[in-house]
Amino acid sequence: MKIAVIGGTGLIGSQVVTDLNAAGHEAVPHSKSTGIDVISGQGLDEAVSGADVVVNLTNSPTFDEASPGFFQTSMDNLLAAADRGGVGHFVILSIVGVDQVPELDYYKAKLLQEQLLAAGPVPYSIVRATQFMDFMDAVLSWTADSDTVRLPATPIQPIASKDVARAVAEVAADTPLNGIHNIAGPEIFTLDELGRITLSHKGDDRTVVTDPTAGMFAAVKGDVLTDKNAHLAPTRYTDWLS
Repeated sequence: MKIAVIGGTGLIGSQVVTDLNAAGHEAVPHSKSTGIDVISGQGLDEAVSGADVVVNLTNSPTFDEASPGFFQTSMDNLLAAADRGGVGHFVILSIVGVDQVPELDYYKAKLLQEQLLAAGPVPYSIVRATQFMDFMDAVLSWTADSDTVRLPATPIQPIASKDVARAVAEVAADTPLNGIHNIAGPEIFTLDELGRITLSHKGDDRTVVTDPTAGMFAAVKGDVLTDKNAHLAPTRYTDWLS
Protein backbone atom coordinates (compact mmCIF):
# COMPACT_ATOMS: atom_id res chain seq x y z
CA MET A 1 0.00 0.00 0.00
CA LYS A 2 0.93 3.63 -0.41
CA ILE A 3 0.77 5.36 2.97
CA ALA A 4 1.12 9.11 3.50
CA VAL A 5 2.59 9.79 6.94
CA ILE A 6 1.81 13.38 7.90
CA GLY A 7 4.31 14.43 10.55
CA GLY A 8 6.54 11.70 9.17
CA THR A 9 9.85 13.25 10.18
CA GLY A 10 9.22 13.41 13.96
CA LEU A 11 10.01 11.01 16.79
CA ILE A 12 7.16 8.60 16.04
CA GLY A 13 6.59 9.44 12.39
CA SER A 14 10.13 8.69 11.25
CA GLN A 15 9.99 5.27 12.92
CA VAL A 16 6.55 4.54 11.45
CA VAL A 17 7.90 5.29 7.97
CA THR A 18 10.85 2.97 8.54
CA ASP A 19 8.64 0.16 9.86
CA LEU A 20 6.14 0.42 7.03
CA ASN A 21 8.79 0.48 4.32
CA ALA A 22 10.51 -2.50 5.95
CA ALA A 23 7.19 -4.35 5.72
CA GLY A 24 7.06 -3.73 1.98
CA HIS A 25 4.74 -0.73 1.83
CA GLU A 26 5.43 2.64 0.22
CA ALA A 27 5.41 5.02 3.17
CA VAL A 28 6.05 8.65 2.29
CA PRO A 29 6.90 11.17 5.05
CA HIS A 30 5.35 14.64 4.88
CA SER A 31 6.00 17.62 7.14
CA LYS A 32 6.64 21.34 7.01
CA SER A 33 10.14 20.53 5.81
CA THR A 34 8.68 18.76 2.76
CA GLY A 35 6.35 21.66 1.95
CA ILE A 36 3.02 20.89 3.61
CA ASP A 37 1.13 22.98 6.13
CA VAL A 38 -1.79 21.36 7.94
CA ILE A 39 -3.11 24.74 9.12
CA SER A 40 -3.17 26.58 5.77
CA GLY A 41 -3.80 23.36 3.84
CA GLN A 42 -0.79 23.95 1.60
CA GLY A 43 0.35 20.78 -0.17
CA LEU A 44 -2.15 18.43 1.45
CA ASP A 45 -3.94 17.36 -1.74
CA GLU A 46 -0.60 16.49 -3.31
CA ALA A 47 0.58 14.68 -0.18
CA VAL A 48 -2.42 12.34 -0.03
CA SER A 49 -2.76 11.86 -3.78
CA GLY A 50 -2.80 8.15 -4.60
CA ALA A 51 -2.49 7.15 -0.93
CA ASP A 52 -4.44 4.17 0.37
CA VAL A 53 -3.88 5.29 3.97
CA VAL A 54 -3.16 8.58 5.75
CA VAL A 55 -1.42 8.49 9.13
CA ASN A 56 -1.60 11.85 10.92
CA LEU A 57 1.12 12.26 13.55
CA THR A 58 1.25 16.06 13.60
CA ASN A 59 1.03 17.70 17.00
CA SER A 60 0.01 21.03 18.44
CA PRO A 61 2.98 23.36 19.06
CA THR A 62 1.57 24.13 22.52
CA PHE A 63 -0.19 22.17 25.28
CA ASP A 64 -2.40 25.10 26.35
CA GLU A 65 -5.77 26.54 25.39
CA ALA A 66 -4.52 27.11 21.82
CA SER A 67 -4.21 23.36 21.17
CA PRO A 68 -7.91 22.68 20.35
CA GLY A 69 -7.74 25.22 17.55
CA PHE A 70 -4.74 23.45 16.06
CA PHE A 71 -6.47 20.07 15.99
CA GLN A 72 -9.77 21.51 14.72
CA THR A 73 -8.15 23.22 11.75
CA SER A 74 -5.59 20.53 10.93
CA MET A 75 -8.13 17.71 11.05
CA ASP A 76 -10.67 19.65 9.00
CA ASN A 77 -8.03 20.23 6.33
CA LEU A 78 -6.60 16.72 6.37
CA LEU A 79 -9.97 14.95 6.37
CA ALA A 80 -11.17 17.09 3.48
CA ALA A 81 -8.02 16.32 1.49
CA ALA A 82 -8.27 12.60 2.30
CA ASP A 83 -11.90 12.53 1.23
CA ARG A 84 -11.14 14.31 -2.05
CA GLY A 85 -8.28 11.90 -2.66
CA GLY A 86 -10.33 8.77 -2.08
CA VAL A 87 -8.23 7.64 0.90
CA GLY A 88 -9.63 4.46 2.45
CA HIS A 89 -8.15 4.61 5.96
CA PHE A 90 -7.16 7.48 8.27
CA VAL A 91 -5.07 6.79 11.40
CA ILE A 92 -4.20 9.04 14.34
CA LEU A 93 -2.19 8.55 17.53
CA SER A 94 -3.86 9.59 20.77
CA ILE A 95 -3.46 9.01 24.52
CA VAL A 96 -4.76 6.35 26.90
CA GLY A 97 -7.17 8.05 29.30
CA VAL A 98 -7.52 11.14 27.12
CA ASP A 99 -11.25 11.28 27.80
CA GLN A 100 -10.76 11.07 31.58
CA VAL A 101 -8.78 14.28 32.25
CA PRO A 102 -11.01 17.25 31.34
CA GLU A 103 -8.82 19.52 33.45
CA LEU A 104 -6.03 19.44 30.85
CA ASP A 105 -6.46 21.63 27.76
CA TYR A 106 -4.21 19.38 25.68
CA TYR A 107 -6.17 16.24 26.57
CA LYS A 108 -9.41 17.99 25.65
CA ALA A 109 -7.78 18.94 22.36
CA LYS A 110 -6.71 15.37 21.60
CA LEU A 111 -10.21 14.12 22.45
CA LEU A 112 -11.58 16.68 20.00
CA GLN A 113 -9.22 15.27 17.38
CA GLU A 114 -10.61 11.78 17.99
CA GLN A 115 -14.19 13.05 17.74
CA LEU A 116 -13.50 14.88 14.49
CA LEU A 117 -12.01 11.74 12.99
CA ALA A 118 -14.87 9.50 14.12
CA ALA A 119 -17.43 11.92 12.67
CA GLY A 120 -15.50 12.39 9.43
CA PRO A 121 -15.97 10.92 5.95
CA VAL A 122 -13.06 8.42 5.97
CA PRO A 123 -12.87 4.98 7.65
CA TYR A 124 -10.52 5.35 10.59
CA SER A 125 -8.42 3.89 13.38
CA ILE A 126 -7.32 5.54 16.63
CA VAL A 127 -4.24 4.23 18.43
CA ARG A 128 -4.16 5.34 22.06
CA ALA A 129 -0.77 4.99 23.76
CA THR A 130 0.36 5.50 27.34
CA GLN A 131 3.09 8.03 28.21
CA PHE A 132 6.30 7.79 26.16
CA MET A 133 9.47 6.75 27.96
CA ASP A 134 11.27 9.22 25.72
CA PHE A 135 9.51 12.19 27.38
CA MET A 136 10.64 11.43 30.93
CA ASP A 137 13.51 13.94 30.82
CA ALA A 138 11.08 16.68 29.83
CA VAL A 139 8.69 15.73 32.63
CA LEU A 140 11.54 15.91 35.14
CA SER A 141 12.56 19.36 33.90
CA TRP A 142 9.12 20.90 34.43
CA THR A 143 9.36 20.95 38.23
CA ALA A 144 13.10 20.69 38.90
CA ASP A 145 15.63 22.94 40.53
CA SER A 146 19.26 22.40 41.47
CA ASP A 147 18.44 20.15 44.42
CA THR A 148 15.03 18.58 43.93
CA VAL A 149 12.52 17.32 41.41
CA ARG A 150 8.88 17.52 42.48
CA LEU A 151 6.56 14.89 41.03
CA PRO A 152 3.09 13.62 41.89
CA ALA A 153 2.42 9.94 42.61
CA THR A 154 0.32 9.62 39.45
CA PRO A 155 0.30 6.03 38.13
CA ILE A 156 1.67 5.77 34.58
CA GLN A 157 2.56 2.87 32.29
CA PRO A 158 5.47 4.09 30.14
CA ILE A 159 5.97 2.79 26.62
CA ALA A 160 8.98 3.06 24.31
CA SER A 161 8.52 5.16 21.17
CA LYS A 162 9.73 2.27 19.00
CA ASP A 163 6.86 0.14 20.35
CA VAL A 164 4.37 2.93 19.68
CA ALA A 165 5.63 3.29 16.10
CA ARG A 166 5.40 -0.44 15.51
CA ALA A 167 1.80 -0.50 16.70
CA VAL A 168 0.83 2.50 14.58
CA ALA A 169 2.44 0.91 11.52
CA GLU A 170 0.61 -2.37 12.10
CA VAL A 171 -2.75 -0.65 12.50
CA ALA A 172 -2.13 1.49 9.41
CA ALA A 173 -1.40 -1.57 7.29
CA ASP A 174 -4.56 -3.37 8.44
CA THR A 175 -8.24 -2.75 7.80
CA PRO A 176 -9.84 0.27 9.51
CA LEU A 177 -10.99 -0.36 13.07
CA ASN A 178 -13.54 2.45 13.12
CA GLY A 179 -12.61 2.41 16.79
CA ILE A 180 -9.75 2.53 19.27
CA HIS A 181 -6.70 0.29 19.84
CA ASN A 182 -4.99 0.81 23.21
CA ILE A 183 -1.28 0.11 23.69
CA ALA A 184 0.78 0.37 26.87
CA GLY A 185 4.12 -0.47 28.37
CA PRO A 186 4.49 -3.69 30.38
CA GLU A 187 4.91 -2.05 33.82
CA ILE A 188 3.06 0.48 35.97
CA PHE A 189 4.97 2.98 38.12
CA THR A 190 4.00 6.04 40.07
CA LEU A 191 5.54 9.09 38.43
CA ASP A 192 7.64 9.97 41.48
CA GLU A 193 8.99 6.42 41.59
CA LEU A 194 9.84 6.60 37.90
CA GLY A 195 11.65 9.87 38.55
CA ARG A 196 13.81 8.24 41.21
CA ILE A 197 14.65 5.32 38.91
CA THR A 198 15.58 7.72 36.11
CA LEU A 199 17.79 9.98 38.22
CA SER A 200 19.54 7.02 39.84
CA HIS A 201 20.35 5.54 36.43
CA LYS A 202 21.81 8.87 35.29
CA GLY A 203 23.87 9.29 38.45
CA ASP A 204 21.88 12.42 39.29
CA ASP A 205 21.85 12.99 43.04
CA ARG A 206 18.86 15.33 43.15
CA THR A 207 16.04 14.27 45.46
CA VAL A 208 12.58 13.44 44.13
CA VAL A 209 9.95 14.99 46.39
CA THR A 210 6.44 13.58 46.13
CA ASP A 211 4.20 16.59 45.50
CA PRO A 212 0.56 16.06 44.47
CA THR A 213 0.42 19.60 43.04
CA ALA A 214 3.53 19.47 40.84
CA GLY A 215 3.46 19.61 37.06
CA MET A 216 0.90 18.79 34.39
CA PHE A 217 0.16 15.31 35.69
CA ALA A 218 -1.01 16.69 39.04
CA ALA A 219 -4.39 17.20 37.35
CA VAL A 220 -4.75 13.46 36.71
CA LYS A 221 -6.93 11.64 39.21
CA GLY A 222 -6.61 7.91 39.85
CA ASP A 223 -5.06 5.47 37.39
CA VAL A 224 -6.74 6.67 34.18
CA LEU A 225 -3.38 6.92 32.34
CA THR A 226 -2.88 3.16 32.70
CA ASP A 227 -4.64 0.24 31.04
CA LYS A 228 -3.89 -3.32 32.13
CA ASN A 229 -6.15 -4.60 29.35
CA ALA A 230 -4.27 -2.78 26.59
CA HIS A 231 -1.98 -4.52 24.14
CA LEU A 232 1.23 -4.63 26.17
CA ALA A 233 4.46 -3.68 24.42
CA PRO A 234 7.63 -5.64 25.27
CA THR A 235 10.14 -2.95 26.27
CA ARG A 236 10.66 -2.50 30.02
CA TYR A 237 11.74 0.90 31.34
CA THR A 238 15.05 -0.20 32.86
CA ASP A 239 15.96 -1.99 29.62
CA TRP A 240 15.11 1.16 27.67
CA LEU A 241 17.28 3.24 30.01
CA SER A 242 20.18 0.89 29.41
